[in-house]
Amino acid sequence: MIDTGYTAFMLVCTMLVLLMTPGLAFFYGGLSRRKNVVNTMVMVFGVIGIAGVAWVVCGWSFAYGGDGSLPFFGGFDQIGCLSAVNDMMAEATGTPTAFTVLAGQGALADDSALSAGYPALVDIVFQMAFALITCAIITGAVAGRMKFGAVCAFVAVWVVAVYAPLAHMVWGGEGSLIGEMIGALDFAGGDVVHISSGLTGLILCLMLGRRKGFAVMSYRPHNVPFVALGAALLWFGWFGFNAGSEFAADGVAALALLNTVAASAAGVLSWMIVERVRVGKCTLVGAATGLVAGLVAITPAAGFVEPWAALVMGFVVSPVVYFAVSQAKRRLGYDDALDAFGCHCVGGIVGGILTGLFCVPELSWTEHGGLIYTGDFALLGAQVLGIVVTVVFVVAADVVLGLIIRACFKGSLRVSAEQEAIGLDVAVHGESAYPAYLGLD
Repeated sequence: MIDTGYTAFMLVCTMLVLLMTPGLAFFYGGLSRRKNVVNTMVMVFGVIGIAGVAWVVCGWSFAYGGDGSLPFFGGFDQIGCLSAVNDMMAEATGTPTAFTVLAGQGALADDSALSAGYPALVDIVFQMAFALITCAIITGAVAGRMKFGAVCAFVAVWVVAVYAPLAHMVWGGEGSLIGEMIGALDFAGGDVVHISSGLTGLILCLMLGRRKGFAVMSYRPHNVPFVALGAALLWFGWFGFNAGSEFAADGVAALALLNTVAASAAGVLSWMIVERVRVGKCTLVGAATGLVAGLVAITPAAGFVEPWAALVMGFVVSPVVYFAVSQAKRRLGYDDALDAFGCHCVGGIVGGILTGLFCVPELSWTEHGGLIYTGDFALLGAQVLGIVVTVVFVVAADVVLGLIIRACFKGSLRVSAEQEAIGLDVAVHGESAYPAYLGLD
């Protein structure tokens, strides 16, 4: 039975998550250099086209098709989403059908999505929005130096060969490797979205090499208001991201919403304190980054922890991410242009581990609760093992995929030195965000 209230709730949450990807374009665009802002933003918009088409064609099927019994892969039965459309039409005409919403985050917990009674088509778009923002996060690591065609080719394959199988491993049903067999918890995408995207960004930036002048010259955000606008859109969309992952308009969705606000607020405050102590000033870019760090940390735990724990998670994650983006990157020498790895992968790992500490037993979809409640290390161990499996799978797949794409682009993923010096806006796209500044008006 279709419930209009639950359907409306999921439609709104879906639209909020869809808003996050263009919001990320503003966030990344503001952080980038003036000569690369168009390229940085068009990579994000390119993801919408490429990953969106791939998801409808086969991504949804690879992630959530089949009967849920396979540990690594969904199936081929939902190719082109034709089965879901046929079920929808059968339901509308009153024809008997096995119409259900396929397994997702909330469904793995307590089958709330299956009993909610909203059309499976809504779930397809909701999960597509997750795939879009995940692929878009990757582009921040390679801004300013990766060939646009190589980015497009990489994303087209990555979303179906890496993201979809990982989503299945975490949220794919009773046979899924990470979510069921290992028993790790990921309410809205700590492993699937943040660790996978941030780690992929790191692999690509290592394959590309450093930007010209890295560690010699200072790269400053060219448009701080863009950063603030992008962060605001991400914050707003994240409420649908986390609350919608309950797949039902109930108390757990409300808890996820409250925890999202609490953790992000604590992340902002914590980052401002660290920044004030370290450099003597609080910056708007820093506050926006702390906001995102808090959001990343609470994502795997949003529906599993109490609000006080969400505050703790927000306060803890900002100093860790601050160190990753301000110290570890410089000392280790990797050039993650817009800190996709430092914020999303590191923040996602922190959030996943803290979930194993703070998960309320009654809210867990496994038989185990957090360490501080039960004194049992089982869930914490499962969280760590789930993260390890995610890292191993993503790194191995990224290296293979990166080498294949590099071979297809004449042995190089990187633009020429001349293009990099001119700026990719003009050299690659033939337009500039500020034509008067470049004398092109």
